[in-house]
Amino acid sequence: MPVGDPAGVGPSVALTAAARLIARDRIVLLGDAGALQEVAASRGVRATRLTRAEDARTGELGLLHVAQWNASMVSSHAPSAGGGEAQLRALDEAITLVLAGSGRAVVTGPTSKEAIVSAGHAFVGQTERLAQRAGLRDDDVTMMFLGPRLRVALVTTHLALADVPSEISVPRVVRATRHLVEALLRAESLRPLRVLVAGLNPHAGEHGLFGREELDTLAPALRELAELPAVRAGEVLLEGPVPAEAAFRFASSGHAHGVVAMYHDQATIASKLLDWGSAVNVTWGLPFVRTSVDHGVAYDAARDGTADDEGMLAALEMAQRLTRVARVSGGEG
Repeated sequence: MPVGDPAGVGPSVALTAAARLIARDRIVLLGDAGALQEVAASRGVRATRLTRAEDARTGELGLLHVAQWNASMVSSHAPSAGGGEAQLRALDEAITLVLAGSGRAVVTGPTSKEAIVSAGHAFVGQTERLAQRAGLRDDDVTMMFLGPRLRVALVTTHLALADVPSEISVPRVVRATRHLVEALLRAESLRPLRVLVAGLNPHAGEHGLFGREELDTLAPALRELAELPAVRAGEVLLEGPVPAEAAFRFASSGHAHGVVAMYHDQATIASKLLDWGSAVNVTWGLPFVRTSVDHGVAYDAARDGTADDEGMLAALEMAQRLTRVARVSGGEG
């Protein structure tokens, strides 16, 4: 667990959430081990500094030192170059460890893109960094948010809204939808599952009146997706393009199990309205399980001491659930 920005809520929520689950699994936090040990002691959490991640034991929270934090970096509760370097180093080390077989999942704390970029790194998001470090392209993985009321996958992620239409392609729609279907089949026991592909334009384009993406891109993608084994077998009912507001209404009322969204805020506005604090950010398509909180660094909550660890707890529980299912099925997400 790379804990994220040391100036934000990440270290605190990672410690307290992990402490609630260490009886079930081996959990290792990556950051400044000394600073994390002080935070753990202040919260009555038993934590042990490790020299190797492999030495972690069930029932005992492990701390792995990968970056030094200074006092001003932590107490500033603001983005800094030093904090950016520290959080990226922890993220990269976590990826290295899990790829080497030292763990089964990476559960990430919230990072500050501004801080990491100010440290001199080209960085647009953890999802993209995870793909790069795993030797994959951005198009090989899918960002999704899995919550109690809404499960949504994104066709595009971190880019300007003006660039979205040109970045939506048949392969990307197929990839995001296929990944959401795989995730739902693993996480949900109900059959058949209903998955809705949201349109990009108002009213899903009204047959080309408000844009042609639904006709030129989404329709051929849906024809290709109709050949997925789960769709052909009747395990998944796939519909689209559906007007976005209708797709999210159907999903939130229990009449659909998942939605494929075309761009970042189309997905996250709905997810955070419906499942604030309980949705989990999942990266699908990696050779390991990756989950994360669905909130940001929350400098104000870190400053005020009002951090809530429920989102991190949900991310940890989802990672444990997906790794258990992966071991049974013989695959990874």
